[in-house]
Amino acid sequence: MENQYRSRLKEAQRIVVKVGTSTLTHENGKMNFSRMDRLAMVLSELMNEDKEIILVSSGSIGVGMGKFSFKKRPAGMGMKQALAAIGQCELMNIYSRLFATYNQMVAQVLLTKHDVDDDIKKSNVMNTFKSLFDLGVIPIVNENDTVSVDEIKSLLMFGDNDTLSAVVAKLVGADLLIILSDIDGLYDSNPKENKECRLISIVEKIDDSLKKCAGSAGTKRGTGGMITKLNAAEIVTEAGTDMIIANGSDPMIIMDILNGGEIGTLFVGKRRE
Repeated sequence: MENQYRSRLKEAQRIVVKVGTSTLTHENGKMNFSRMDRLAMVLSELMNEDKEIILVSSGSIGVGMGKFSFKKRPAGMGMKQALAAIGQCELMNIYSRLFATYNQMVAQVLLTKHDVDDDIKKSNVMNTFKSLFDLGVIPIVNENDTVSVDEIKSLLMFGDNDTLSAVVAKLVGADLLIILSDIDGLYDSNPKENKECRLISIVEKIDDSLKKCAGSAGTKRGTGGMITKLNAAEIVTEAGTDMIIANGSDPMIIMDILNGGEIGTLFVGKRRE
């Protein structure tokens, strides 16, 4: 069955890719330009294959921290929001220039939970995505950190970009959500503590025993961890969307995933006949 589930990823047409701060930056917080360039190249190539791509990108606060050589996130909410504003501008500038190298246009879409809670705003967001798809543009999505404290405080609807990417994937009816992280996938125990741990290749049901494998939060540069990725998997698989967690150290791994390779952990979407 795993080969069958992996093989159907080749047919994925509408794909949401989420990249975390740890994927976009070096350990010192500075931007990892070579990795971002490979990400731009592979997503542009998928657009050339007539795929529909949405990129959900973390990194605004991390980039802002890097601009001021901050070693850890400041405690004050106002400073975090200021860093998000600075970092978001820098991040989109970099993305725009990198994607332009491959003749690919991008657009910034900033969301808050109110944009998907309210029916009228939700409809407007969906229409925006549809129009961007029609124009052949890649939407680059983040939460609007400068006006919403939800993502910064890890509370309420989004709380992190793993959840945001799942909400977006469900909203647009994506075939596949790919979450690129600094880990190869979901393990049956903490790989930092247990060298004998095993990578779980495929998940057809998310239960309490699986959640115990998730461990705690992520890196000092990001807000997420494995538990937020499992929460994202619950959202999208219930909506019928497949999801992959994979290591984003080389974004070209996306091509291997879409070729049906045994990469990362595959969460199987519940397809309705």
